[in-house]
Amino acid sequence: MTPRALWCIKPGQAELRPAAPGEGVAVRALFSGISRGTERLVLSGDVPAAERDRMRAPFQEGDFPFPVKYGYALVGQATEGALAGRPVFALFPHQDEFRLPEDALIPLPDGLPPERAVLAANMETALNILWDSGAGPGDRIAIVGGGLVGLLVASLAARLPGAEVTVVDLQDRAALARSMGCAFAHPDHAPTGQDAVIHASASQAGLTLALSLAGPQATITEASWHGECQVALPLGAAFHSQRLRIISSQVASIPPDRVPRWTYRRRLAKALDLLRDDRLDALISGETAFAALPDAYAAILSDPATLCHRIRY
Repeated sequence: MTPRALWCIKPGQAELRPAAPGEGVAVRALFSGISRGTERLVLSGDVPAAERDRMRAPFQEGDFPFPVKYGYALVGQATEGALAGRPVFALFPHQDEFRLPEDALIPLPDGLPPERAVLAANMETALNILWDSGAGPGDRIAIVGGGLVGLLVASLAARLPGAEVTVVDLQDRAALARSMGCAFAHPDHAPTGQDAVIHASASQAGLTLALSLAGPQATITEASWHGECQVALPLGAAFHSQRLRIISSQVASIPPDRVPRWTYRRRLAKALDLLRDDRLDALISGETAFAALPDAYAAILSDPATLCHRIRY
């Protein structure tokens, strides 16, 4: 059978199209994960013109805004070569069969179910965010935005010895936060005086709140992608008097102090290793069969309850 892939063809509309198999090791898809924030931007056609080169996925086809084959969280089974029979992760779009060079496939570590491994790309982002934040053992850490990336950051921060981690969100994420070893707060009751604040809500209100939670000389790490939205911030009073600092975090770059030792493959392999935690299954918020994906895709991306939506092949 001819491989098929999901293509975004116009705002809010996607379809399955025949796909060339490519070259390299043959892989049969098992599951892929929808990265809601980025893929919603792609399906809406709102990738900024100035960012279109940087926003390209590793094995994307087509050009922004449309038509484009996009995605970067696929788990499959290699069917030939040295990896034959093994489940592997690839930064590949939603497609049922394909070929890739062997060095683009990362075998899953023992103990990681393929169903959960679709979180790997987002866990890699979360790891990079925590590195950028500089948060350490014993710190009071607030994560503003309890979406998928925010909760993955929280799950990592909670593993720091003695850290006091609070997830802040308008939606009730209390049960999820507690399951990750964190506290939860509504924005009206969020704790102030934090040693590190990580913003992951992709909203002006969220970043404004993040500024208000930081303690003196603390760092606010901006992990959100705002697209072409202009964000206004209160940089008058406390921002200067408390000597606060805002830094960006973006998974396309490894933090400079780690570049001499860390490669992208090492970082992604570590993300897969960090997923060997049964509690993270709670971050899979739904599942759809690949054949039904075109009709369901827009609704999945527009639903604020979506964390990681898994595609089954």
